[in-house]
Amino acid sequence: GLADPAPVAQTFFVDDDVRELYTLDCIVAVTDAKHLIMRLDDEKPEGVENEAVEQLAFADRVLLNKIDLVPEEEELAKIEARIRKINPDCPIIRCQQSQVDWKQIIGVGGFDLDRVLGFE
Repeated sequence: GLADPAPVAQTFFVDDDVRELYTLDCIVAVTDAKHLIMRLDDEKPEGVENEAVEQLAFADRVLLNKIDLVPEEEELAKIEARIRKINPDCPIIRCQQSQVDWKQIIGVGGFDLDRVLGFE
């Protein structure tokens, strides 16, 4: 589901016990290639953030999932371009059924607190 990633990430820094035991390595946004543009274009009431945009902005990696449901390369390129408008430097990993090499998303040291603080 869609949720604001900031409070989840914040847990790693404000809770002493969590901070002592764990490190936030990477924020991964899993997107649905077929429906992402529709979610990005959702009209929200004034003062309400678009969660899809927030997740992409905070992401250190984006899984562009269900690419089999968007068979046209041109459409996939347009979707990736929308992602790049929100998060230009984030690697986008195309996949089906969220199957990716774990080395692309675990142990990558992708999280950058200074970058995230720039959003707030």
